[in-house]
Amino acid sequence: MARFAYLLAGPTASGKSAIAAVLAREFGARILSADSMLVYKGMDIGTAKPPPEEIAEFGMGGVNLVTPAEEFSAGAWLRAAAAWLRDVPEQTPVIVVGGTGLYFSALLRGLDRAWTKPPPEYPVLKIDRALVRARIAARLDGMFMAGLEEEKRRLHALYPVWSRTAALAIGYRQGDTREKILVRTCQLAKRQDTWFRHQSTPIYAEPAVEAVRRVWRERGPWRISCGD
Repeated sequence: MARFAYLLAGPTASGKSAIAAVLAREFGARILSADSMLVYKGMDIGTAKPPPEEIAEFGMGGVNLVTPAEEFSAGAWLRAAAAWLRDVPEQTPVIVVGGTGLYFSALLRGLDRAWTKPPPEYPVLKIDRALVRARIAARLDGMFMAGLEEEKRRLHALYPVWSRTAALAIGYRQGDTREKILVRTCQLAKRQDTWFRHQSTPIYAEPAVEAVRRVWRERGPWRISCGD
């Protein structure tokens, strides 16, 4: 299934979701999440999942697909994206936003693990690493105040055994402290930066609505393909 979509990637806490929401309202667009942790039901606070009203507003795809007990993969995400796109009218713009580089690569050049095709080109937010760390720290404080520990306890009671993929979620390990979560999240942001630098051809944009809108007008939308 081939469609065209506006793309926006970037490390965690770079502000990409907020920018995508502003532009989705401007464009009258639906949003497809390309975040490997937003697929899990109940993992809301610790993944910075958009609130239910925002998910509903944008008819958001790629969220709340499986429980933490279920395995998930890039192939499963592509199949879910294809099913979601079938219900999006062709005249309705689509925005794909997230920080999981593998999902972007799969969307743009398939799941050929050899990846003989050139690295795909798409916009990536470029943000100072110190600023990202400060944003992560502030967001983490908000997560704890919002009840992250209680959410974690509830989920582990509901699902005593987690899948290998869900167990990678930062903030949901038993015994995780705020400092451990902060360090792991900063490491994640660094890995995401490295992925986009080496596994794509990033069109770097400042983390601002105007900058992303300019890139989209000059270079987008991108042709995407979801195999069933």
